Amino acid sequence: MIESNIYPLGDKAVTVQFGSQIDKDTHKIVRTFVRHLETESWPGVLEWVPAFTSVTLYYDPMQTDLDKLTDHIQQDIQQMEHEEEEAPRLLEIPVCYGGELGKDLEYIADYHQMTTEEVIKLHTEPEYIVYMIGFAPGFPYIGGLSPKLATPRKTSPDLRIPAGSVAIGGQQTGVYPIESPGGWHIIGQTPWELFNPGHQPPSLLRAGDRIKFTPIDFKLFEQERGKTPWE
Repeated sequence: MIESNIYPLGDKAVTVQFGSQIDKDTHKIVRTFVRHLETESWPGVLEWVPAFTSVTLYYDPMQTDLDKLTDHIQQDIQQMEHEEEEAPRLLEIPVCYGGELGKDLEYIADYHQMTTEEVIKLHTEPEYIVYMIGFAPGFPYIGGLSPKLATPRKTSPDLRIPAGSVAIGGQQTGVYPIESPGGWHIIGQTPWELFNPGHQPPSLLRAGDRIKFTPIDFKLFEQERGKTPWE
């Protein structure tokens, strides 16, 4: 049985909480619920925002109300109990590690008393999960980082992080899709363009995707710069 907690968020939104811990089972439920929202017609629902363990629905109170929406949500959750998870996409993202593109790689290595080669090996071994998109347009919060690489965020954030920078922050890894400030440690950069407002959807990555990072050298980085799987 899928456990959930439904509660109002102001007078135009409702949050459906599916758990309190970030894990694969809760993520599966969140993704299935979002898939229903994407494929069904929910009267009065304007948009929705999935998070690690919840989904918030924003609605037009002139078209629906909290009670009607709650009933619809509860019926939908009952249907979900008998469904299988949709097969996720697997994307292999090229990354040039270290040097000017990964200025914090040596810090990560020193912090964990290992070589930069060991850091790269540990970072490229797992198959990661994109749990949610947030912070900045298209920014993926990615789970599955080796505990051996978990590193506290910087006490003083960088003011400018280039688009495509691959980073470690706490127990997660991520990719900055646009230039922005940030407090994660930069270990490399992908040549791919991960966010383009001219594309539909504008973000290459989405919640539920599986990711593998593949190491490349600087020559290949230059050859692939600006490319994207959209092309």
